[in-house]
Amino acid sequence: MADASAKNGHRAGNGARNDRARIWGGIDLGGTKIEAVIVDARGDVLGRARHTTPATGGPGEVVKELYGTLGEAAQAVGIEPAKLAGVGVGVPGAVDANRGTLSHTSNVAGGWDAPYPLAADLGDLMGGGKVVLGNDVQVAVAAEYKLGAGRDHRSVLGVWWGTGVGGGLVLNGVPWRGQGSAGEIGHMVVKPNGARCGCGRRGCLEAYAGRASMERKARAAVRKGEKTLLFDIMRDKKRTRLSSSVWASALKQKDPLATRLIERAIDMLGAAIASVINLLDLEAVVIGGGLGSRLGPIYMGHLQDAMHPHLFITERKPVMRIAELGDLSGAIGAALLAGPRM
Repeated sequence: MADASAKNGHRAGNGARNDRARIWGGIDLGGTKIEAVIVDARGDVLGRARHTTPATGGPGEVVKELYGTLGEAAQAVGIEPAKLAGVGVGVPGAVDANRGTLSHTSNVAGGWDAPYPLAADLGDLMGGGKVVLGNDVQVAVAAEYKLGAGRDHRSVLGVWWGTGVGGGLVLNGVPWRGQGSAGEIGHMVVKPNGARCGCGRRGCLEAYAGRASMERKARAAVRKGEKTLLFDIMRDKKRTRLSSSVWASALKQKDPLATRLIERAIDMLGAAIASVINLLDLEAVVIGGGLGSRLGPIYMGHLQDAMHPHLFITERKPVMRIAELGDLSGAIGAALLAGPRM
């Protein structure tokens, strides 16, 4: 498969030197990983690369790693990043697409609040190339709507369950971004004056279901003397954080703390998703993200049970799907944001 991709990529790469409008780059910036792809006008992936997201260092370190990941993906296609027709970046936090800035991000490189000109800085590294920003989950949901699990529906809610909890909407065939931050289901309040969220507020869904929040809760439980396999598994896997695979392994071994925290997360996800369905009467829900893609197939029934008591019209339930594009949905969606339209 790798050889075929490289072979096809070289053909596409040579064409891009003559017609730059034929190849685009897409980058998905996550709390633990950066995924980059090179796609053609059909959205087919020609090259890809993955790097680890900087844990510290702020936006400057993030931009360097974004460029490094993009460069590796482009190299697999035989092209320089500067030759790409455009690059889209899906980012967590508040996006000003017109200014190309990112602000209020808490799960990346220590986080920052003030608007940072991420698009301009990445464009400078590319020699002045075109860079556009979009919310990470919004672009991932758009990709699933066009090419993946949502393609048979006109209205879709995407819920990306990972380091945080993000959301995206497609209404009557149109991605709905509001003023730039529509779909932030992770910051819907599911419990007034509840647990403290990474955003600084209380009771957000992300405070109960986000992987970062669940890790903080697990560490606090261990300090109080509770036993768990979570951190032993983390060390065995040579991870520095409780990744999705760590949670999955602990659940497989029926670890009581992991089971309790995941079941609480599912209950809160059910309440939040049902509330969105009551408001918008959507046809389908697509579950993605690191935890969503890994645990969704196992816990989908539990999630539907958690939604049921909160649904206003219980006889017309939304279709529930797992994201089909997997880890690449965000990067592909970002590339589509930069240019190709199916």
